[in-house]
Parts: sequence; C-alpha cells; structure tokens
Amino acid sequence: MNTKLYQIKLALIFSLTILFNSNLCSQTPEKMSYQAVVRNSDNSLVANAQVGMKISILAGSATGAVVYTETKTATTNGNGLVSLEIGDGSNFNGINWSNGTYFIKTETDPAGGANYTITGTSQLLSVPYALHAKTASSVPNGTKTGDMQYWNGAKWSVVPAGNEGDVLTFKNNMPKWVGESTGGISTVVNPITGKVWMDRNLGASQVATSSTDAAAFGDLYQWGRGTDGHESRLSVVTTSVSSSDSPDNGNFIANPATPFDWRVPQNSNLWNGAANVNNPCPSGFRLPTESEWEQERATWTTNNAAGAFGSPLKLTVGGMRSFADGEFSGVGINGNYWASTLSNESGGIYSRFLYFKSTGYVISSHRATANSVRCIKE
Repeated sequence: MNTKLYQIKLALIFSLTILFNSNLCSQTPEKMSYQAVVRNSDNSLVANAQVGMKISILAGSATGAVVYTETKTATTNGNGLVSLEIGDGSNFNGINWSNGTYFIKTETDPAGGANYTITGTSQLLSVPYALHAKTASSVPNGTKTGDMQYWNGAKWSVVPAGNEGDVLTFKNNMPKWVGESTGGISTVVNPITGKVWMDRNLGASQVATSSTDAAAFGDLYQWGRGTDGHESRLSVVTTSVSSSDSPDNGNFIANPATPFDWRVPQNSNLWNGAANVNNPCPSGFRLPTESEWEQERATWTTNNAAGAFGSPLKLTVGGMRSFADGEFSGVGINGNYWASTLSNESGGIYSRFLYFKSTGYVISSHRATANSVRCIKE
C-alpha cells in the first residue's frame, strides 16, 4: 500500500491512498481500488458527504493522452474517507500497461456534482504489475515476504521489504523504504491521522504480537512523574508522598486520600505544561493529548481492545496499578494509556487517559494511578 499526501491550495486537501487488487489465481485483476481522505482548506474532515469524482488514466506523462476516463459519485465516511473501484468502463481492460508509463488524474467536486474544482495527477508505479499479470514470467521474483515489484519505465525492479515501522516514500518517482525514527527510536504512522508514534509502549521489549503480549505491555507510569524506577512493575510501594517534582526514591507512591496524587501539593504543569517537566518520552517525543487519543480511536475498526490492537499502534491490554495501594488490575484485560490533558472534574485534581476493553473511551483517573505510556512525535 502506498500513501502520499497532496496539499492542493484550492478548496480541499487530499490524502490519497492507492490500493491494488492482487487476485492473480486465474485471471488478470480487472479493477483497482482508490481511497481518499477529503479535508477542507482548514484541514477539517469532509465527513458523511457526497463528492463527485472524475478519474482519468493518462499515457506517457502528467499531460499525456487520456486512454481511459470514468466518473463517480461517492460518499465519505465519518473519518472523511471515500472508497471506490476504478475500472467500470468498457475500455479499461484494453489498456496496455506494458507500453510505457501511466499517470492517474483525479478531478473532484466536493458538492457532489460535476463542477470539478480540484485536480491532482501522479504517476502509477505499481498498477502495471497488478494488471499486467499475464507477463508475470518477465517480472523478477522477490526473495522474501514483503518484497515488491515496480515498473521503473523500462523494466521491472524489486524493492526489498522494509523494516518494522518504516514508511514507503518516493524520490525521483522511485519507491524507497525510510526508517521513521528519532535517535534510533522505531516509529509507526497512522495513515489516516498522519500522526507518528513510537511503535511500542515505554518499557516494552518488542512491538506487540497480540493484544495480550506480555513482552509488549511495558512499564506503568504515575501521571506527571519521570523515569525514576517507580514505573517498573516490580517497584516497591510506599505511602510517603513527595512535595517535589522529583521524588528522592524510585518507589511507587500510593495515596488513597485527596488529592490522590503522588505529589502533594499537586503540580498540574508537569506532563501538561509547556516545558514538559518530567517528560518520560525520548527526545523529540511527548505524551499525547486527549484529542490525539480520540483521533486515533476514531480510526479503529471496532471500538474495543480488538480494534485497539488492530490499529497501526498495536495497543495492548497491560492493565494498571491502583492509586490507593499499588495493586495491579486488569492486566491482560484492560488497556490504560495516559494523556497529557488535565481533567475538569473535582476541581481539576485528575488527569485524562484512554481506556479500552469491551468498549473504548477517554476518561479521568487519579494521578497516583499508574498507566501505560505511548509517546507521540513532536
């Protein structure tokens, strides 16, 4: 799957994703899939709305002859995503994909008609391989899972599989895997939100292989506290609260009394402040906000633990530790992820966090509670 962001300074901003069918069992695929996330000029989603689209295939260049065209009326979903298949026209199967390069041109009317105000054109790099399956004998084979073939204008070439968290980019119309990392930190990108995240929880030894993968649970942090040892699932529990931002020990500080915080008096300018005091994330990363968690949750296929793991972030059910006594709860059952956002409840003594099990939502918790942390790129 190839994802490219086109910023068209007219009426909308598009994020286009071209997906190619790969049914090579008995005959050449007859269609290709097309997706676009439609945004307004202020970058807000155009959700649950009809848009009119005209798709053309051009031969040779971005201004080449039109060899195929069709029009569509499609409806965006709640995330602004429109999905359709290209190839309904009678002459689509007559395109000779082996005869040079081709480009796809899209024209869009956000009002749903044929008054197309947005135009975008890009070269098709993978479609010839998908639709020209009859010449597969001349296509070089990959050597391992994830290898890809692309037409470079003269011959088929192999792009070796990338690494976990890599992003497929294009330079001089050539596909290339690029490791999206900062200081050696592996990351993952949600193609819908465009946000870049660490590919695992803080303290986790690997990317999750399942929702209940214990090696991917990672550490549990009390809100606003730095990496000082308390985050370890083996840390000792104490009831001696701290009066400073940096306790003089690495114990888990339990506090069953108001304000239910490891620090008394409270400091609401820790993870939430502009200076990002006690930020436990690597350089260039921070805690996500409540809004950023909600944006990610909106892209899940199901609003529960299964949807959380099925997302690009592969979130796990690592449970939590109680603010009152440091006891564990929900390990292997619930997912609990801190946000940097403060809560307005009870005079603002709580903070927000993402919770999921059979359903998912963002709620408030005591700051002495210890939850998982997943860092987002600045």
